[in-house]
Amino acid sequence: MGLLDLEEDIVHLCFIVLKLFMTFRADDLDWIVFRVGILSALYSKCKEGATVGVMITASHNPEQDNGVKIIGPMGEMMESTWENLATQLINASDDGLEIALQQLVSTESVDVSCPARVFFARDTRPSSPLLADILIQALRLLNCTIKDYGILSTPQLHYMVRCQNTEGSYGIATEEGYYQKISQAFCSFVSQKPNRSRYAAHVVVDGANGVGALKARNLIGYLDGHLSIDIYNDGSLGKLNYRCGADFVKVQQTAPDGVPAKAGVRYLSFDGDADRVVYYFLDKENTFHLLDGDRIATLVASYLGQLLTAAGLQLRLGLVQTAYANGASTHYITDVLKVPVSCVNTGVKHLHHKAVDYDIGVYFEANGHGTVVFSSTAAELIRAAASADKHENEEKKEASKKLALLVNIINETVGDAISDMLLVEAILCDRDWDAEDWHRLYIDLPCRQLKVKVKDRTVVKTADAERKTVSPPGMQNAIDSIVRKYLKSRSFVRPSGTEDVVRVYAEADTKANTDQLACDVAQVVYDYAGGIGERPVLPAYHLAERVTQ
Repeated sequence: MGLLDLEEDIVHLCFIVLKLFMTFRADDLDWIVFRVGILSALYSKCKEGATVGVMITASHNPEQDNGVKIIGPMGEMMESTWENLATQLINASDDGLEIALQQLVSTESVDVSCPARVFFARDTRPSSPLLADILIQALRLLNCTIKDYGILSTPQLHYMVRCQNTEGSYGIATEEGYYQKISQAFCSFVSQKPNRSRYAAHVVVDGANGVGALKARNLIGYLDGHLSIDIYNDGSLGKLNYRCGADFVKVQQTAPDGVPAKAGVRYLSFDGDADRVVYYFLDKENTFHLLDGDRIATLVASYLGQLLTAAGLQLRLGLVQTAYANGASTHYITDVLKVPVSCVNTGVKHLHHKAVDYDIGVYFEANGHGTVVFSSTAAELIRAAASADKHENEEKKEASKKLALLVNIINETVGDAISDMLLVEAILCDRDWDAEDWHRLYIDLPCRQLKVKVKDRTVVKTADAERKTVSPPGMQNAIDSIVRKYLKSRSFVRPSGTEDVVRVYAEADTKANTDQLACDVAQVVYDYAGGIGERPVLPAYHLAERVTQ
């Protein structure tokens, strides 16, 4: 039998099984996971048998939701070309499914005789075990070599895939290997700073009632007392992501339920699959202060810049943000730190892709999803400097060793709440800072986000990393004229990727002005983009605030 015949037979077999499967499964996600299983096996075959990953999770979404994502061979997100193919396969009708599979195999020149290997894991959602069983059925259809990691955080699975494909040079592809790598580097780092006056080696973690709580508890045993971690919302009582977790804290600008409040304590909130983290604290007046992804990014970038200078390493450090980054953070990074900033479209894949353009790229979304990536050149120079026998002075030697340890604390593959927590704690420890010291780096501008319901969100087209609209005609000019009325102001709009709404973001010098600006821009969107329902208006209590200011 020729290769072409083999491909046609396998594609036809996949089609028959997929169609039968959809006949007997009523739940939409069941058949989606099955198709993703087929896709991931073909993806591995296309990568000449390299290991890829499949993670069953819905991240920060409610407990009743679930989803699935595919991880590339280096722990990265799947390429955009394969994302498009995935979309076509998932959306194909029953009658068009076999053609979609044939086109995928042909377009990507997939050698279906090549072996395939898939690592997979799931989060703690009740629906995840069944979906994992469905995934296994799909993978076995193509004789795929499978490794089931059971319950992992999403970034842990990204880490495992990269370790496997780098033959252990990045780390050992086990959960224990993950903890050992990041904890040993962290413990070595903080042990160099035994005398502290302001930094307290203690944090309180809101685990969002998800997998992050379980994995943070596992981590404690590897920290050798260098960091005390109290964990709440650990899944024993509350619902996943319900009134807790990073997304809730960021959006609501308030502390989560289920966590005792005390001034002077550093709090963290993970999201449901532990790929996001935000910090917060209460001051002496019990006022809530958020330390979000922008704050983490500026802390990390400033510290890395400091170490690079001290080590005498000429490496290009850059920071990547989206339009949602607070303008005060961008000003601080560019004007105070003198670190180049790139702005990209919303979505972690866009930030990660841009970050690799730098020798050392720092990226965080405001929601707390982010990490640091090092080019191979940067990693080699840092390792060489750290292991050198001779240094010009003690400062260069110490800075080089700190950089090398940070490289091992960081999970470069994707945002990782646990790894990012250790990174932040290492920096705060070395600077002998508490949360208030960190917060004093700059003052956030008041910001406001709104949604406007429209008939068709696709009428709104954007450019310049979603900061400007190019369609409908005249809308951007109307927005610009409104923005000019307020001090320190900016606003942009972008269509939602999932629902017929247009999202509005606004910043200005005061909260009242910010609310008014957001409302004014929302009205522009309503008028130009075909708004439905009631036209946006500023609530009465906001009008009262403007009168009293």
